[in-house]
Amino acid sequence: MAGVSGCMKYSMFIFNFLFWVCGLVILGVSVWIRVSKDAQQELDIDASLFAGVDLLIAVGSIITVLGFLGCCGAIKESRCMLLLFFIGLLLILILQITGGVLGAVYRSQIETSLNKTLLEKVNELQSSTGDAKVFQEKFQKFEKMNHCCGLLNGPADWGNNFQVLGGNKICECELEDRESDLCIYFKGKYIFKKPCGDVIIEFLEDHLLIITGIAFGLAVIEILGLGFSMSLYCQIQRK
Repeated sequence: MAGVSGCMKYSMFIFNFLFWVCGLVILGVSVWIRVSKDAQQELDIDASLFAGVDLLIAVGSIITVLGFLGCCGAIKESRCMLLLFFIGLLLILILQITGGVLGAVYRSQIETSLNKTLLEKVNELQSSTGDAKVFQEKFQKFEKMNHCCGLLNGPADWGNNFQVLGGNKICECELEDRESDLCIYFKGKYIFKKPCGDVIIEFLEDHLLIITGIAFGLAVIEILGLGFSMSLYCQIQRK
């Protein structure tokens, strides 16, 4: 009977060990951010971003478990662990493909949902409630950082708050930017003319290619992992 390939066995172990370490790093950092008030203040993370942090915790946990199964399955030549690793990796690959297909099929609905969300945020810009004021303060920082004003219709999105909160220099351009194409003269002051909704959409479009590339690279790695694990599984079975 043929034995187990040492090269494949230890390659599988090293690959999954690195996989496991990456999972631990992601899990550790995300848990630290989630529970540490100091980390949240230092990184300027509020409750609205906790969903993303929770997602990282889930991803880190899955990677850690799969890495552990792959490492132990390879080094101990455990068919059970290798099979669990194979199934877990296959499920992730299927989810990735499904997500990509759904994203392509429902792209128009996603865009509609994004526009609806932006419209809801426009209402918050025009509101005077306590929660809205917190959002308005953060959004003004976003406007200044990205040289934009409002979300969909520029200063009109602020409604009466554009004048009421005028002392906060809403949308106001810096002195060095006033003569550039970034600004227009509106109601006695120079403001940024580009809606922030355009900035957000451009950001998503610019990073879509990067996300697609990362997803494709991960898919290739996952397929290789599937091939190695099943090959090793079969070799152990024939041993």
